[in-house]
Amino acid sequence: MRYRRSNIAGATYFFTVAAADRCSSLLVDRIDALRSAVAYVKRRHPFAIDAFVVLPDHLHAVWTLPPGDADFSTRWALIKATFSRALPAVESASASRLRKGERGLWQRRFWEHLIRNDDDLARHVDYVHFNPVRHGYVRRASEWPHSSIHRYIRSGLLPEDWGGDVQKGDGSFGEP
Repeated sequence: MRYRRSNIAGATYFFTVAAADRCSSLLVDRIDALRSAVAYVKRRHPFAIDAFVVLPDHLHAVWTLPPGDADFSTRWALIKATFSRALPAVESASASRLRKGERGLWQRRFWEHLIRNDDDLARHVDYVHFNPVRHGYVRRASEWPHSSIHRYIRSGLLPEDWGGDVQKGDGSFGEP
């Protein structure tokens, strides 16, 4: 069976993209290369970043695509490729990846979810921002440096201590 992705131009989507090695800290270790890759692709294939968080081995994002454009897959492929080309080739790759000219830094696929309404958007943005707390990296979302929560705090949309009083592990906060 072939997986069918959403294809709605100008829509807002939630994404989870993971490193191939889920025990690595590659994404935060090379955060500047990842930021450059995102900026490079965003200049050539515009999209709005509604929320973004980078964790050691995966990232979550909420994007809004321009009117008439539904091609988030190309954007992710270009981000992954641009990031990979910025790093020395020291990782191991399977024979299948080598045959296809792939590096092996990223999982091949990614998860996407079409945002359906304002409540769905709010839940997913909260999920993005709370994810470092959920994984136990920090006690408060604002303590994680690689998150769009800082933009939300600067603009007054969230207080500095947002998410700080939620108990980790209760499974009820921000789950999309």
